[in-house]
Amino acid sequence: MSEILVTGATGNVGREVVGQLLTTGTAVRALARDPETAGLPKRVKVVRGDLSESDTLEAALAGSDTVFLIWPFLTTKDAPAALEAIARHARRVVYLSSSGVNEDAEPQTDPINQLHADMERLIEKSGLEWTILRANTIASNARGWAEQIRTTHVVRGPDIAATAVIHEGDIAAVAVRALIDDGHAGVKHVLTGPQVLSRAEQVQVIGEGIGRPARFERVPVQVARQQMLADGRPLALVEALLASAETRGESDLITCTVEEITGAPARTFRSWVEEHADEFR
Repeated sequence: MSEILVTGATGNVGREVVGQLLTTGTAVRALARDPETAGLPKRVKVVRGDLSESDTLEAALAGSDTVFLIWPFLTTKDAPAALEAIARHARRVVYLSSSGVNEDAEPQTDPINQLHADMERLIEKSGLEWTILRANTIASNARGWAEQIRTTHVVRGPDIAATAVIHEGDIAAVAVRALIDDGHAGVKHVLTGPQVLSRAEQVQVIGEGIGRPARFERVPVQVARQQMLADGRPLALVEALLASAETRGESDLITCTVEEITGAPARTFRSWVEEHADEFR
């Protein structure tokens, strides 16, 4: 069997995809800018490469006919060249997108959803057999609050519309089925958790999970912008994140896609907190 190439393999979702592919006995190859620091299981062949430099992908792709694609940039500038390189070697790509993409809206509500919509269009035109995973807010994003909860028990930041937060392990479980099974070509799977939660509710659940009250304190967007820039975050990233806070609408969307594809119901945010509670203590 050809090796499956996983991009974003050292991130929250990609690392889960690698681990779950290994449990199926699949040969896995992981793309990393620095293979020496990837920290992946020994059974994984870690190959050097950078999606923004398509010439580095040729050797990484050799022998892989299926790719799990996470696009880690805020523009699609380098995407056409990367997809051309993938198409020279692979026949199938599974792309992690956003449930916020609205095919009937142009432009999209914010830069992040616009990026995913643009990537989806490029992938559909690439000639590859494709599957799109439109995931809702990912539970592991809450790790960004860990220091605030450990030190002050208060998460301060811009608010954003409530969504059905999904465990990254459930995204990976669906990704694995799409990577190794037939029947997913040309399909856009919308993936959510089982419960719509606001940021305040997520922080409350974390507090309950660690046995210490925690609360969310909404910060005006302009104040948040100043703080994020002072923390050294790139301007483009700051503006993209804050645009989401200002323009992303309420969503009560809950799907059963995870259970339909994997046979197991989507896990709750509370279960994610129980798994990761020590990170917040």
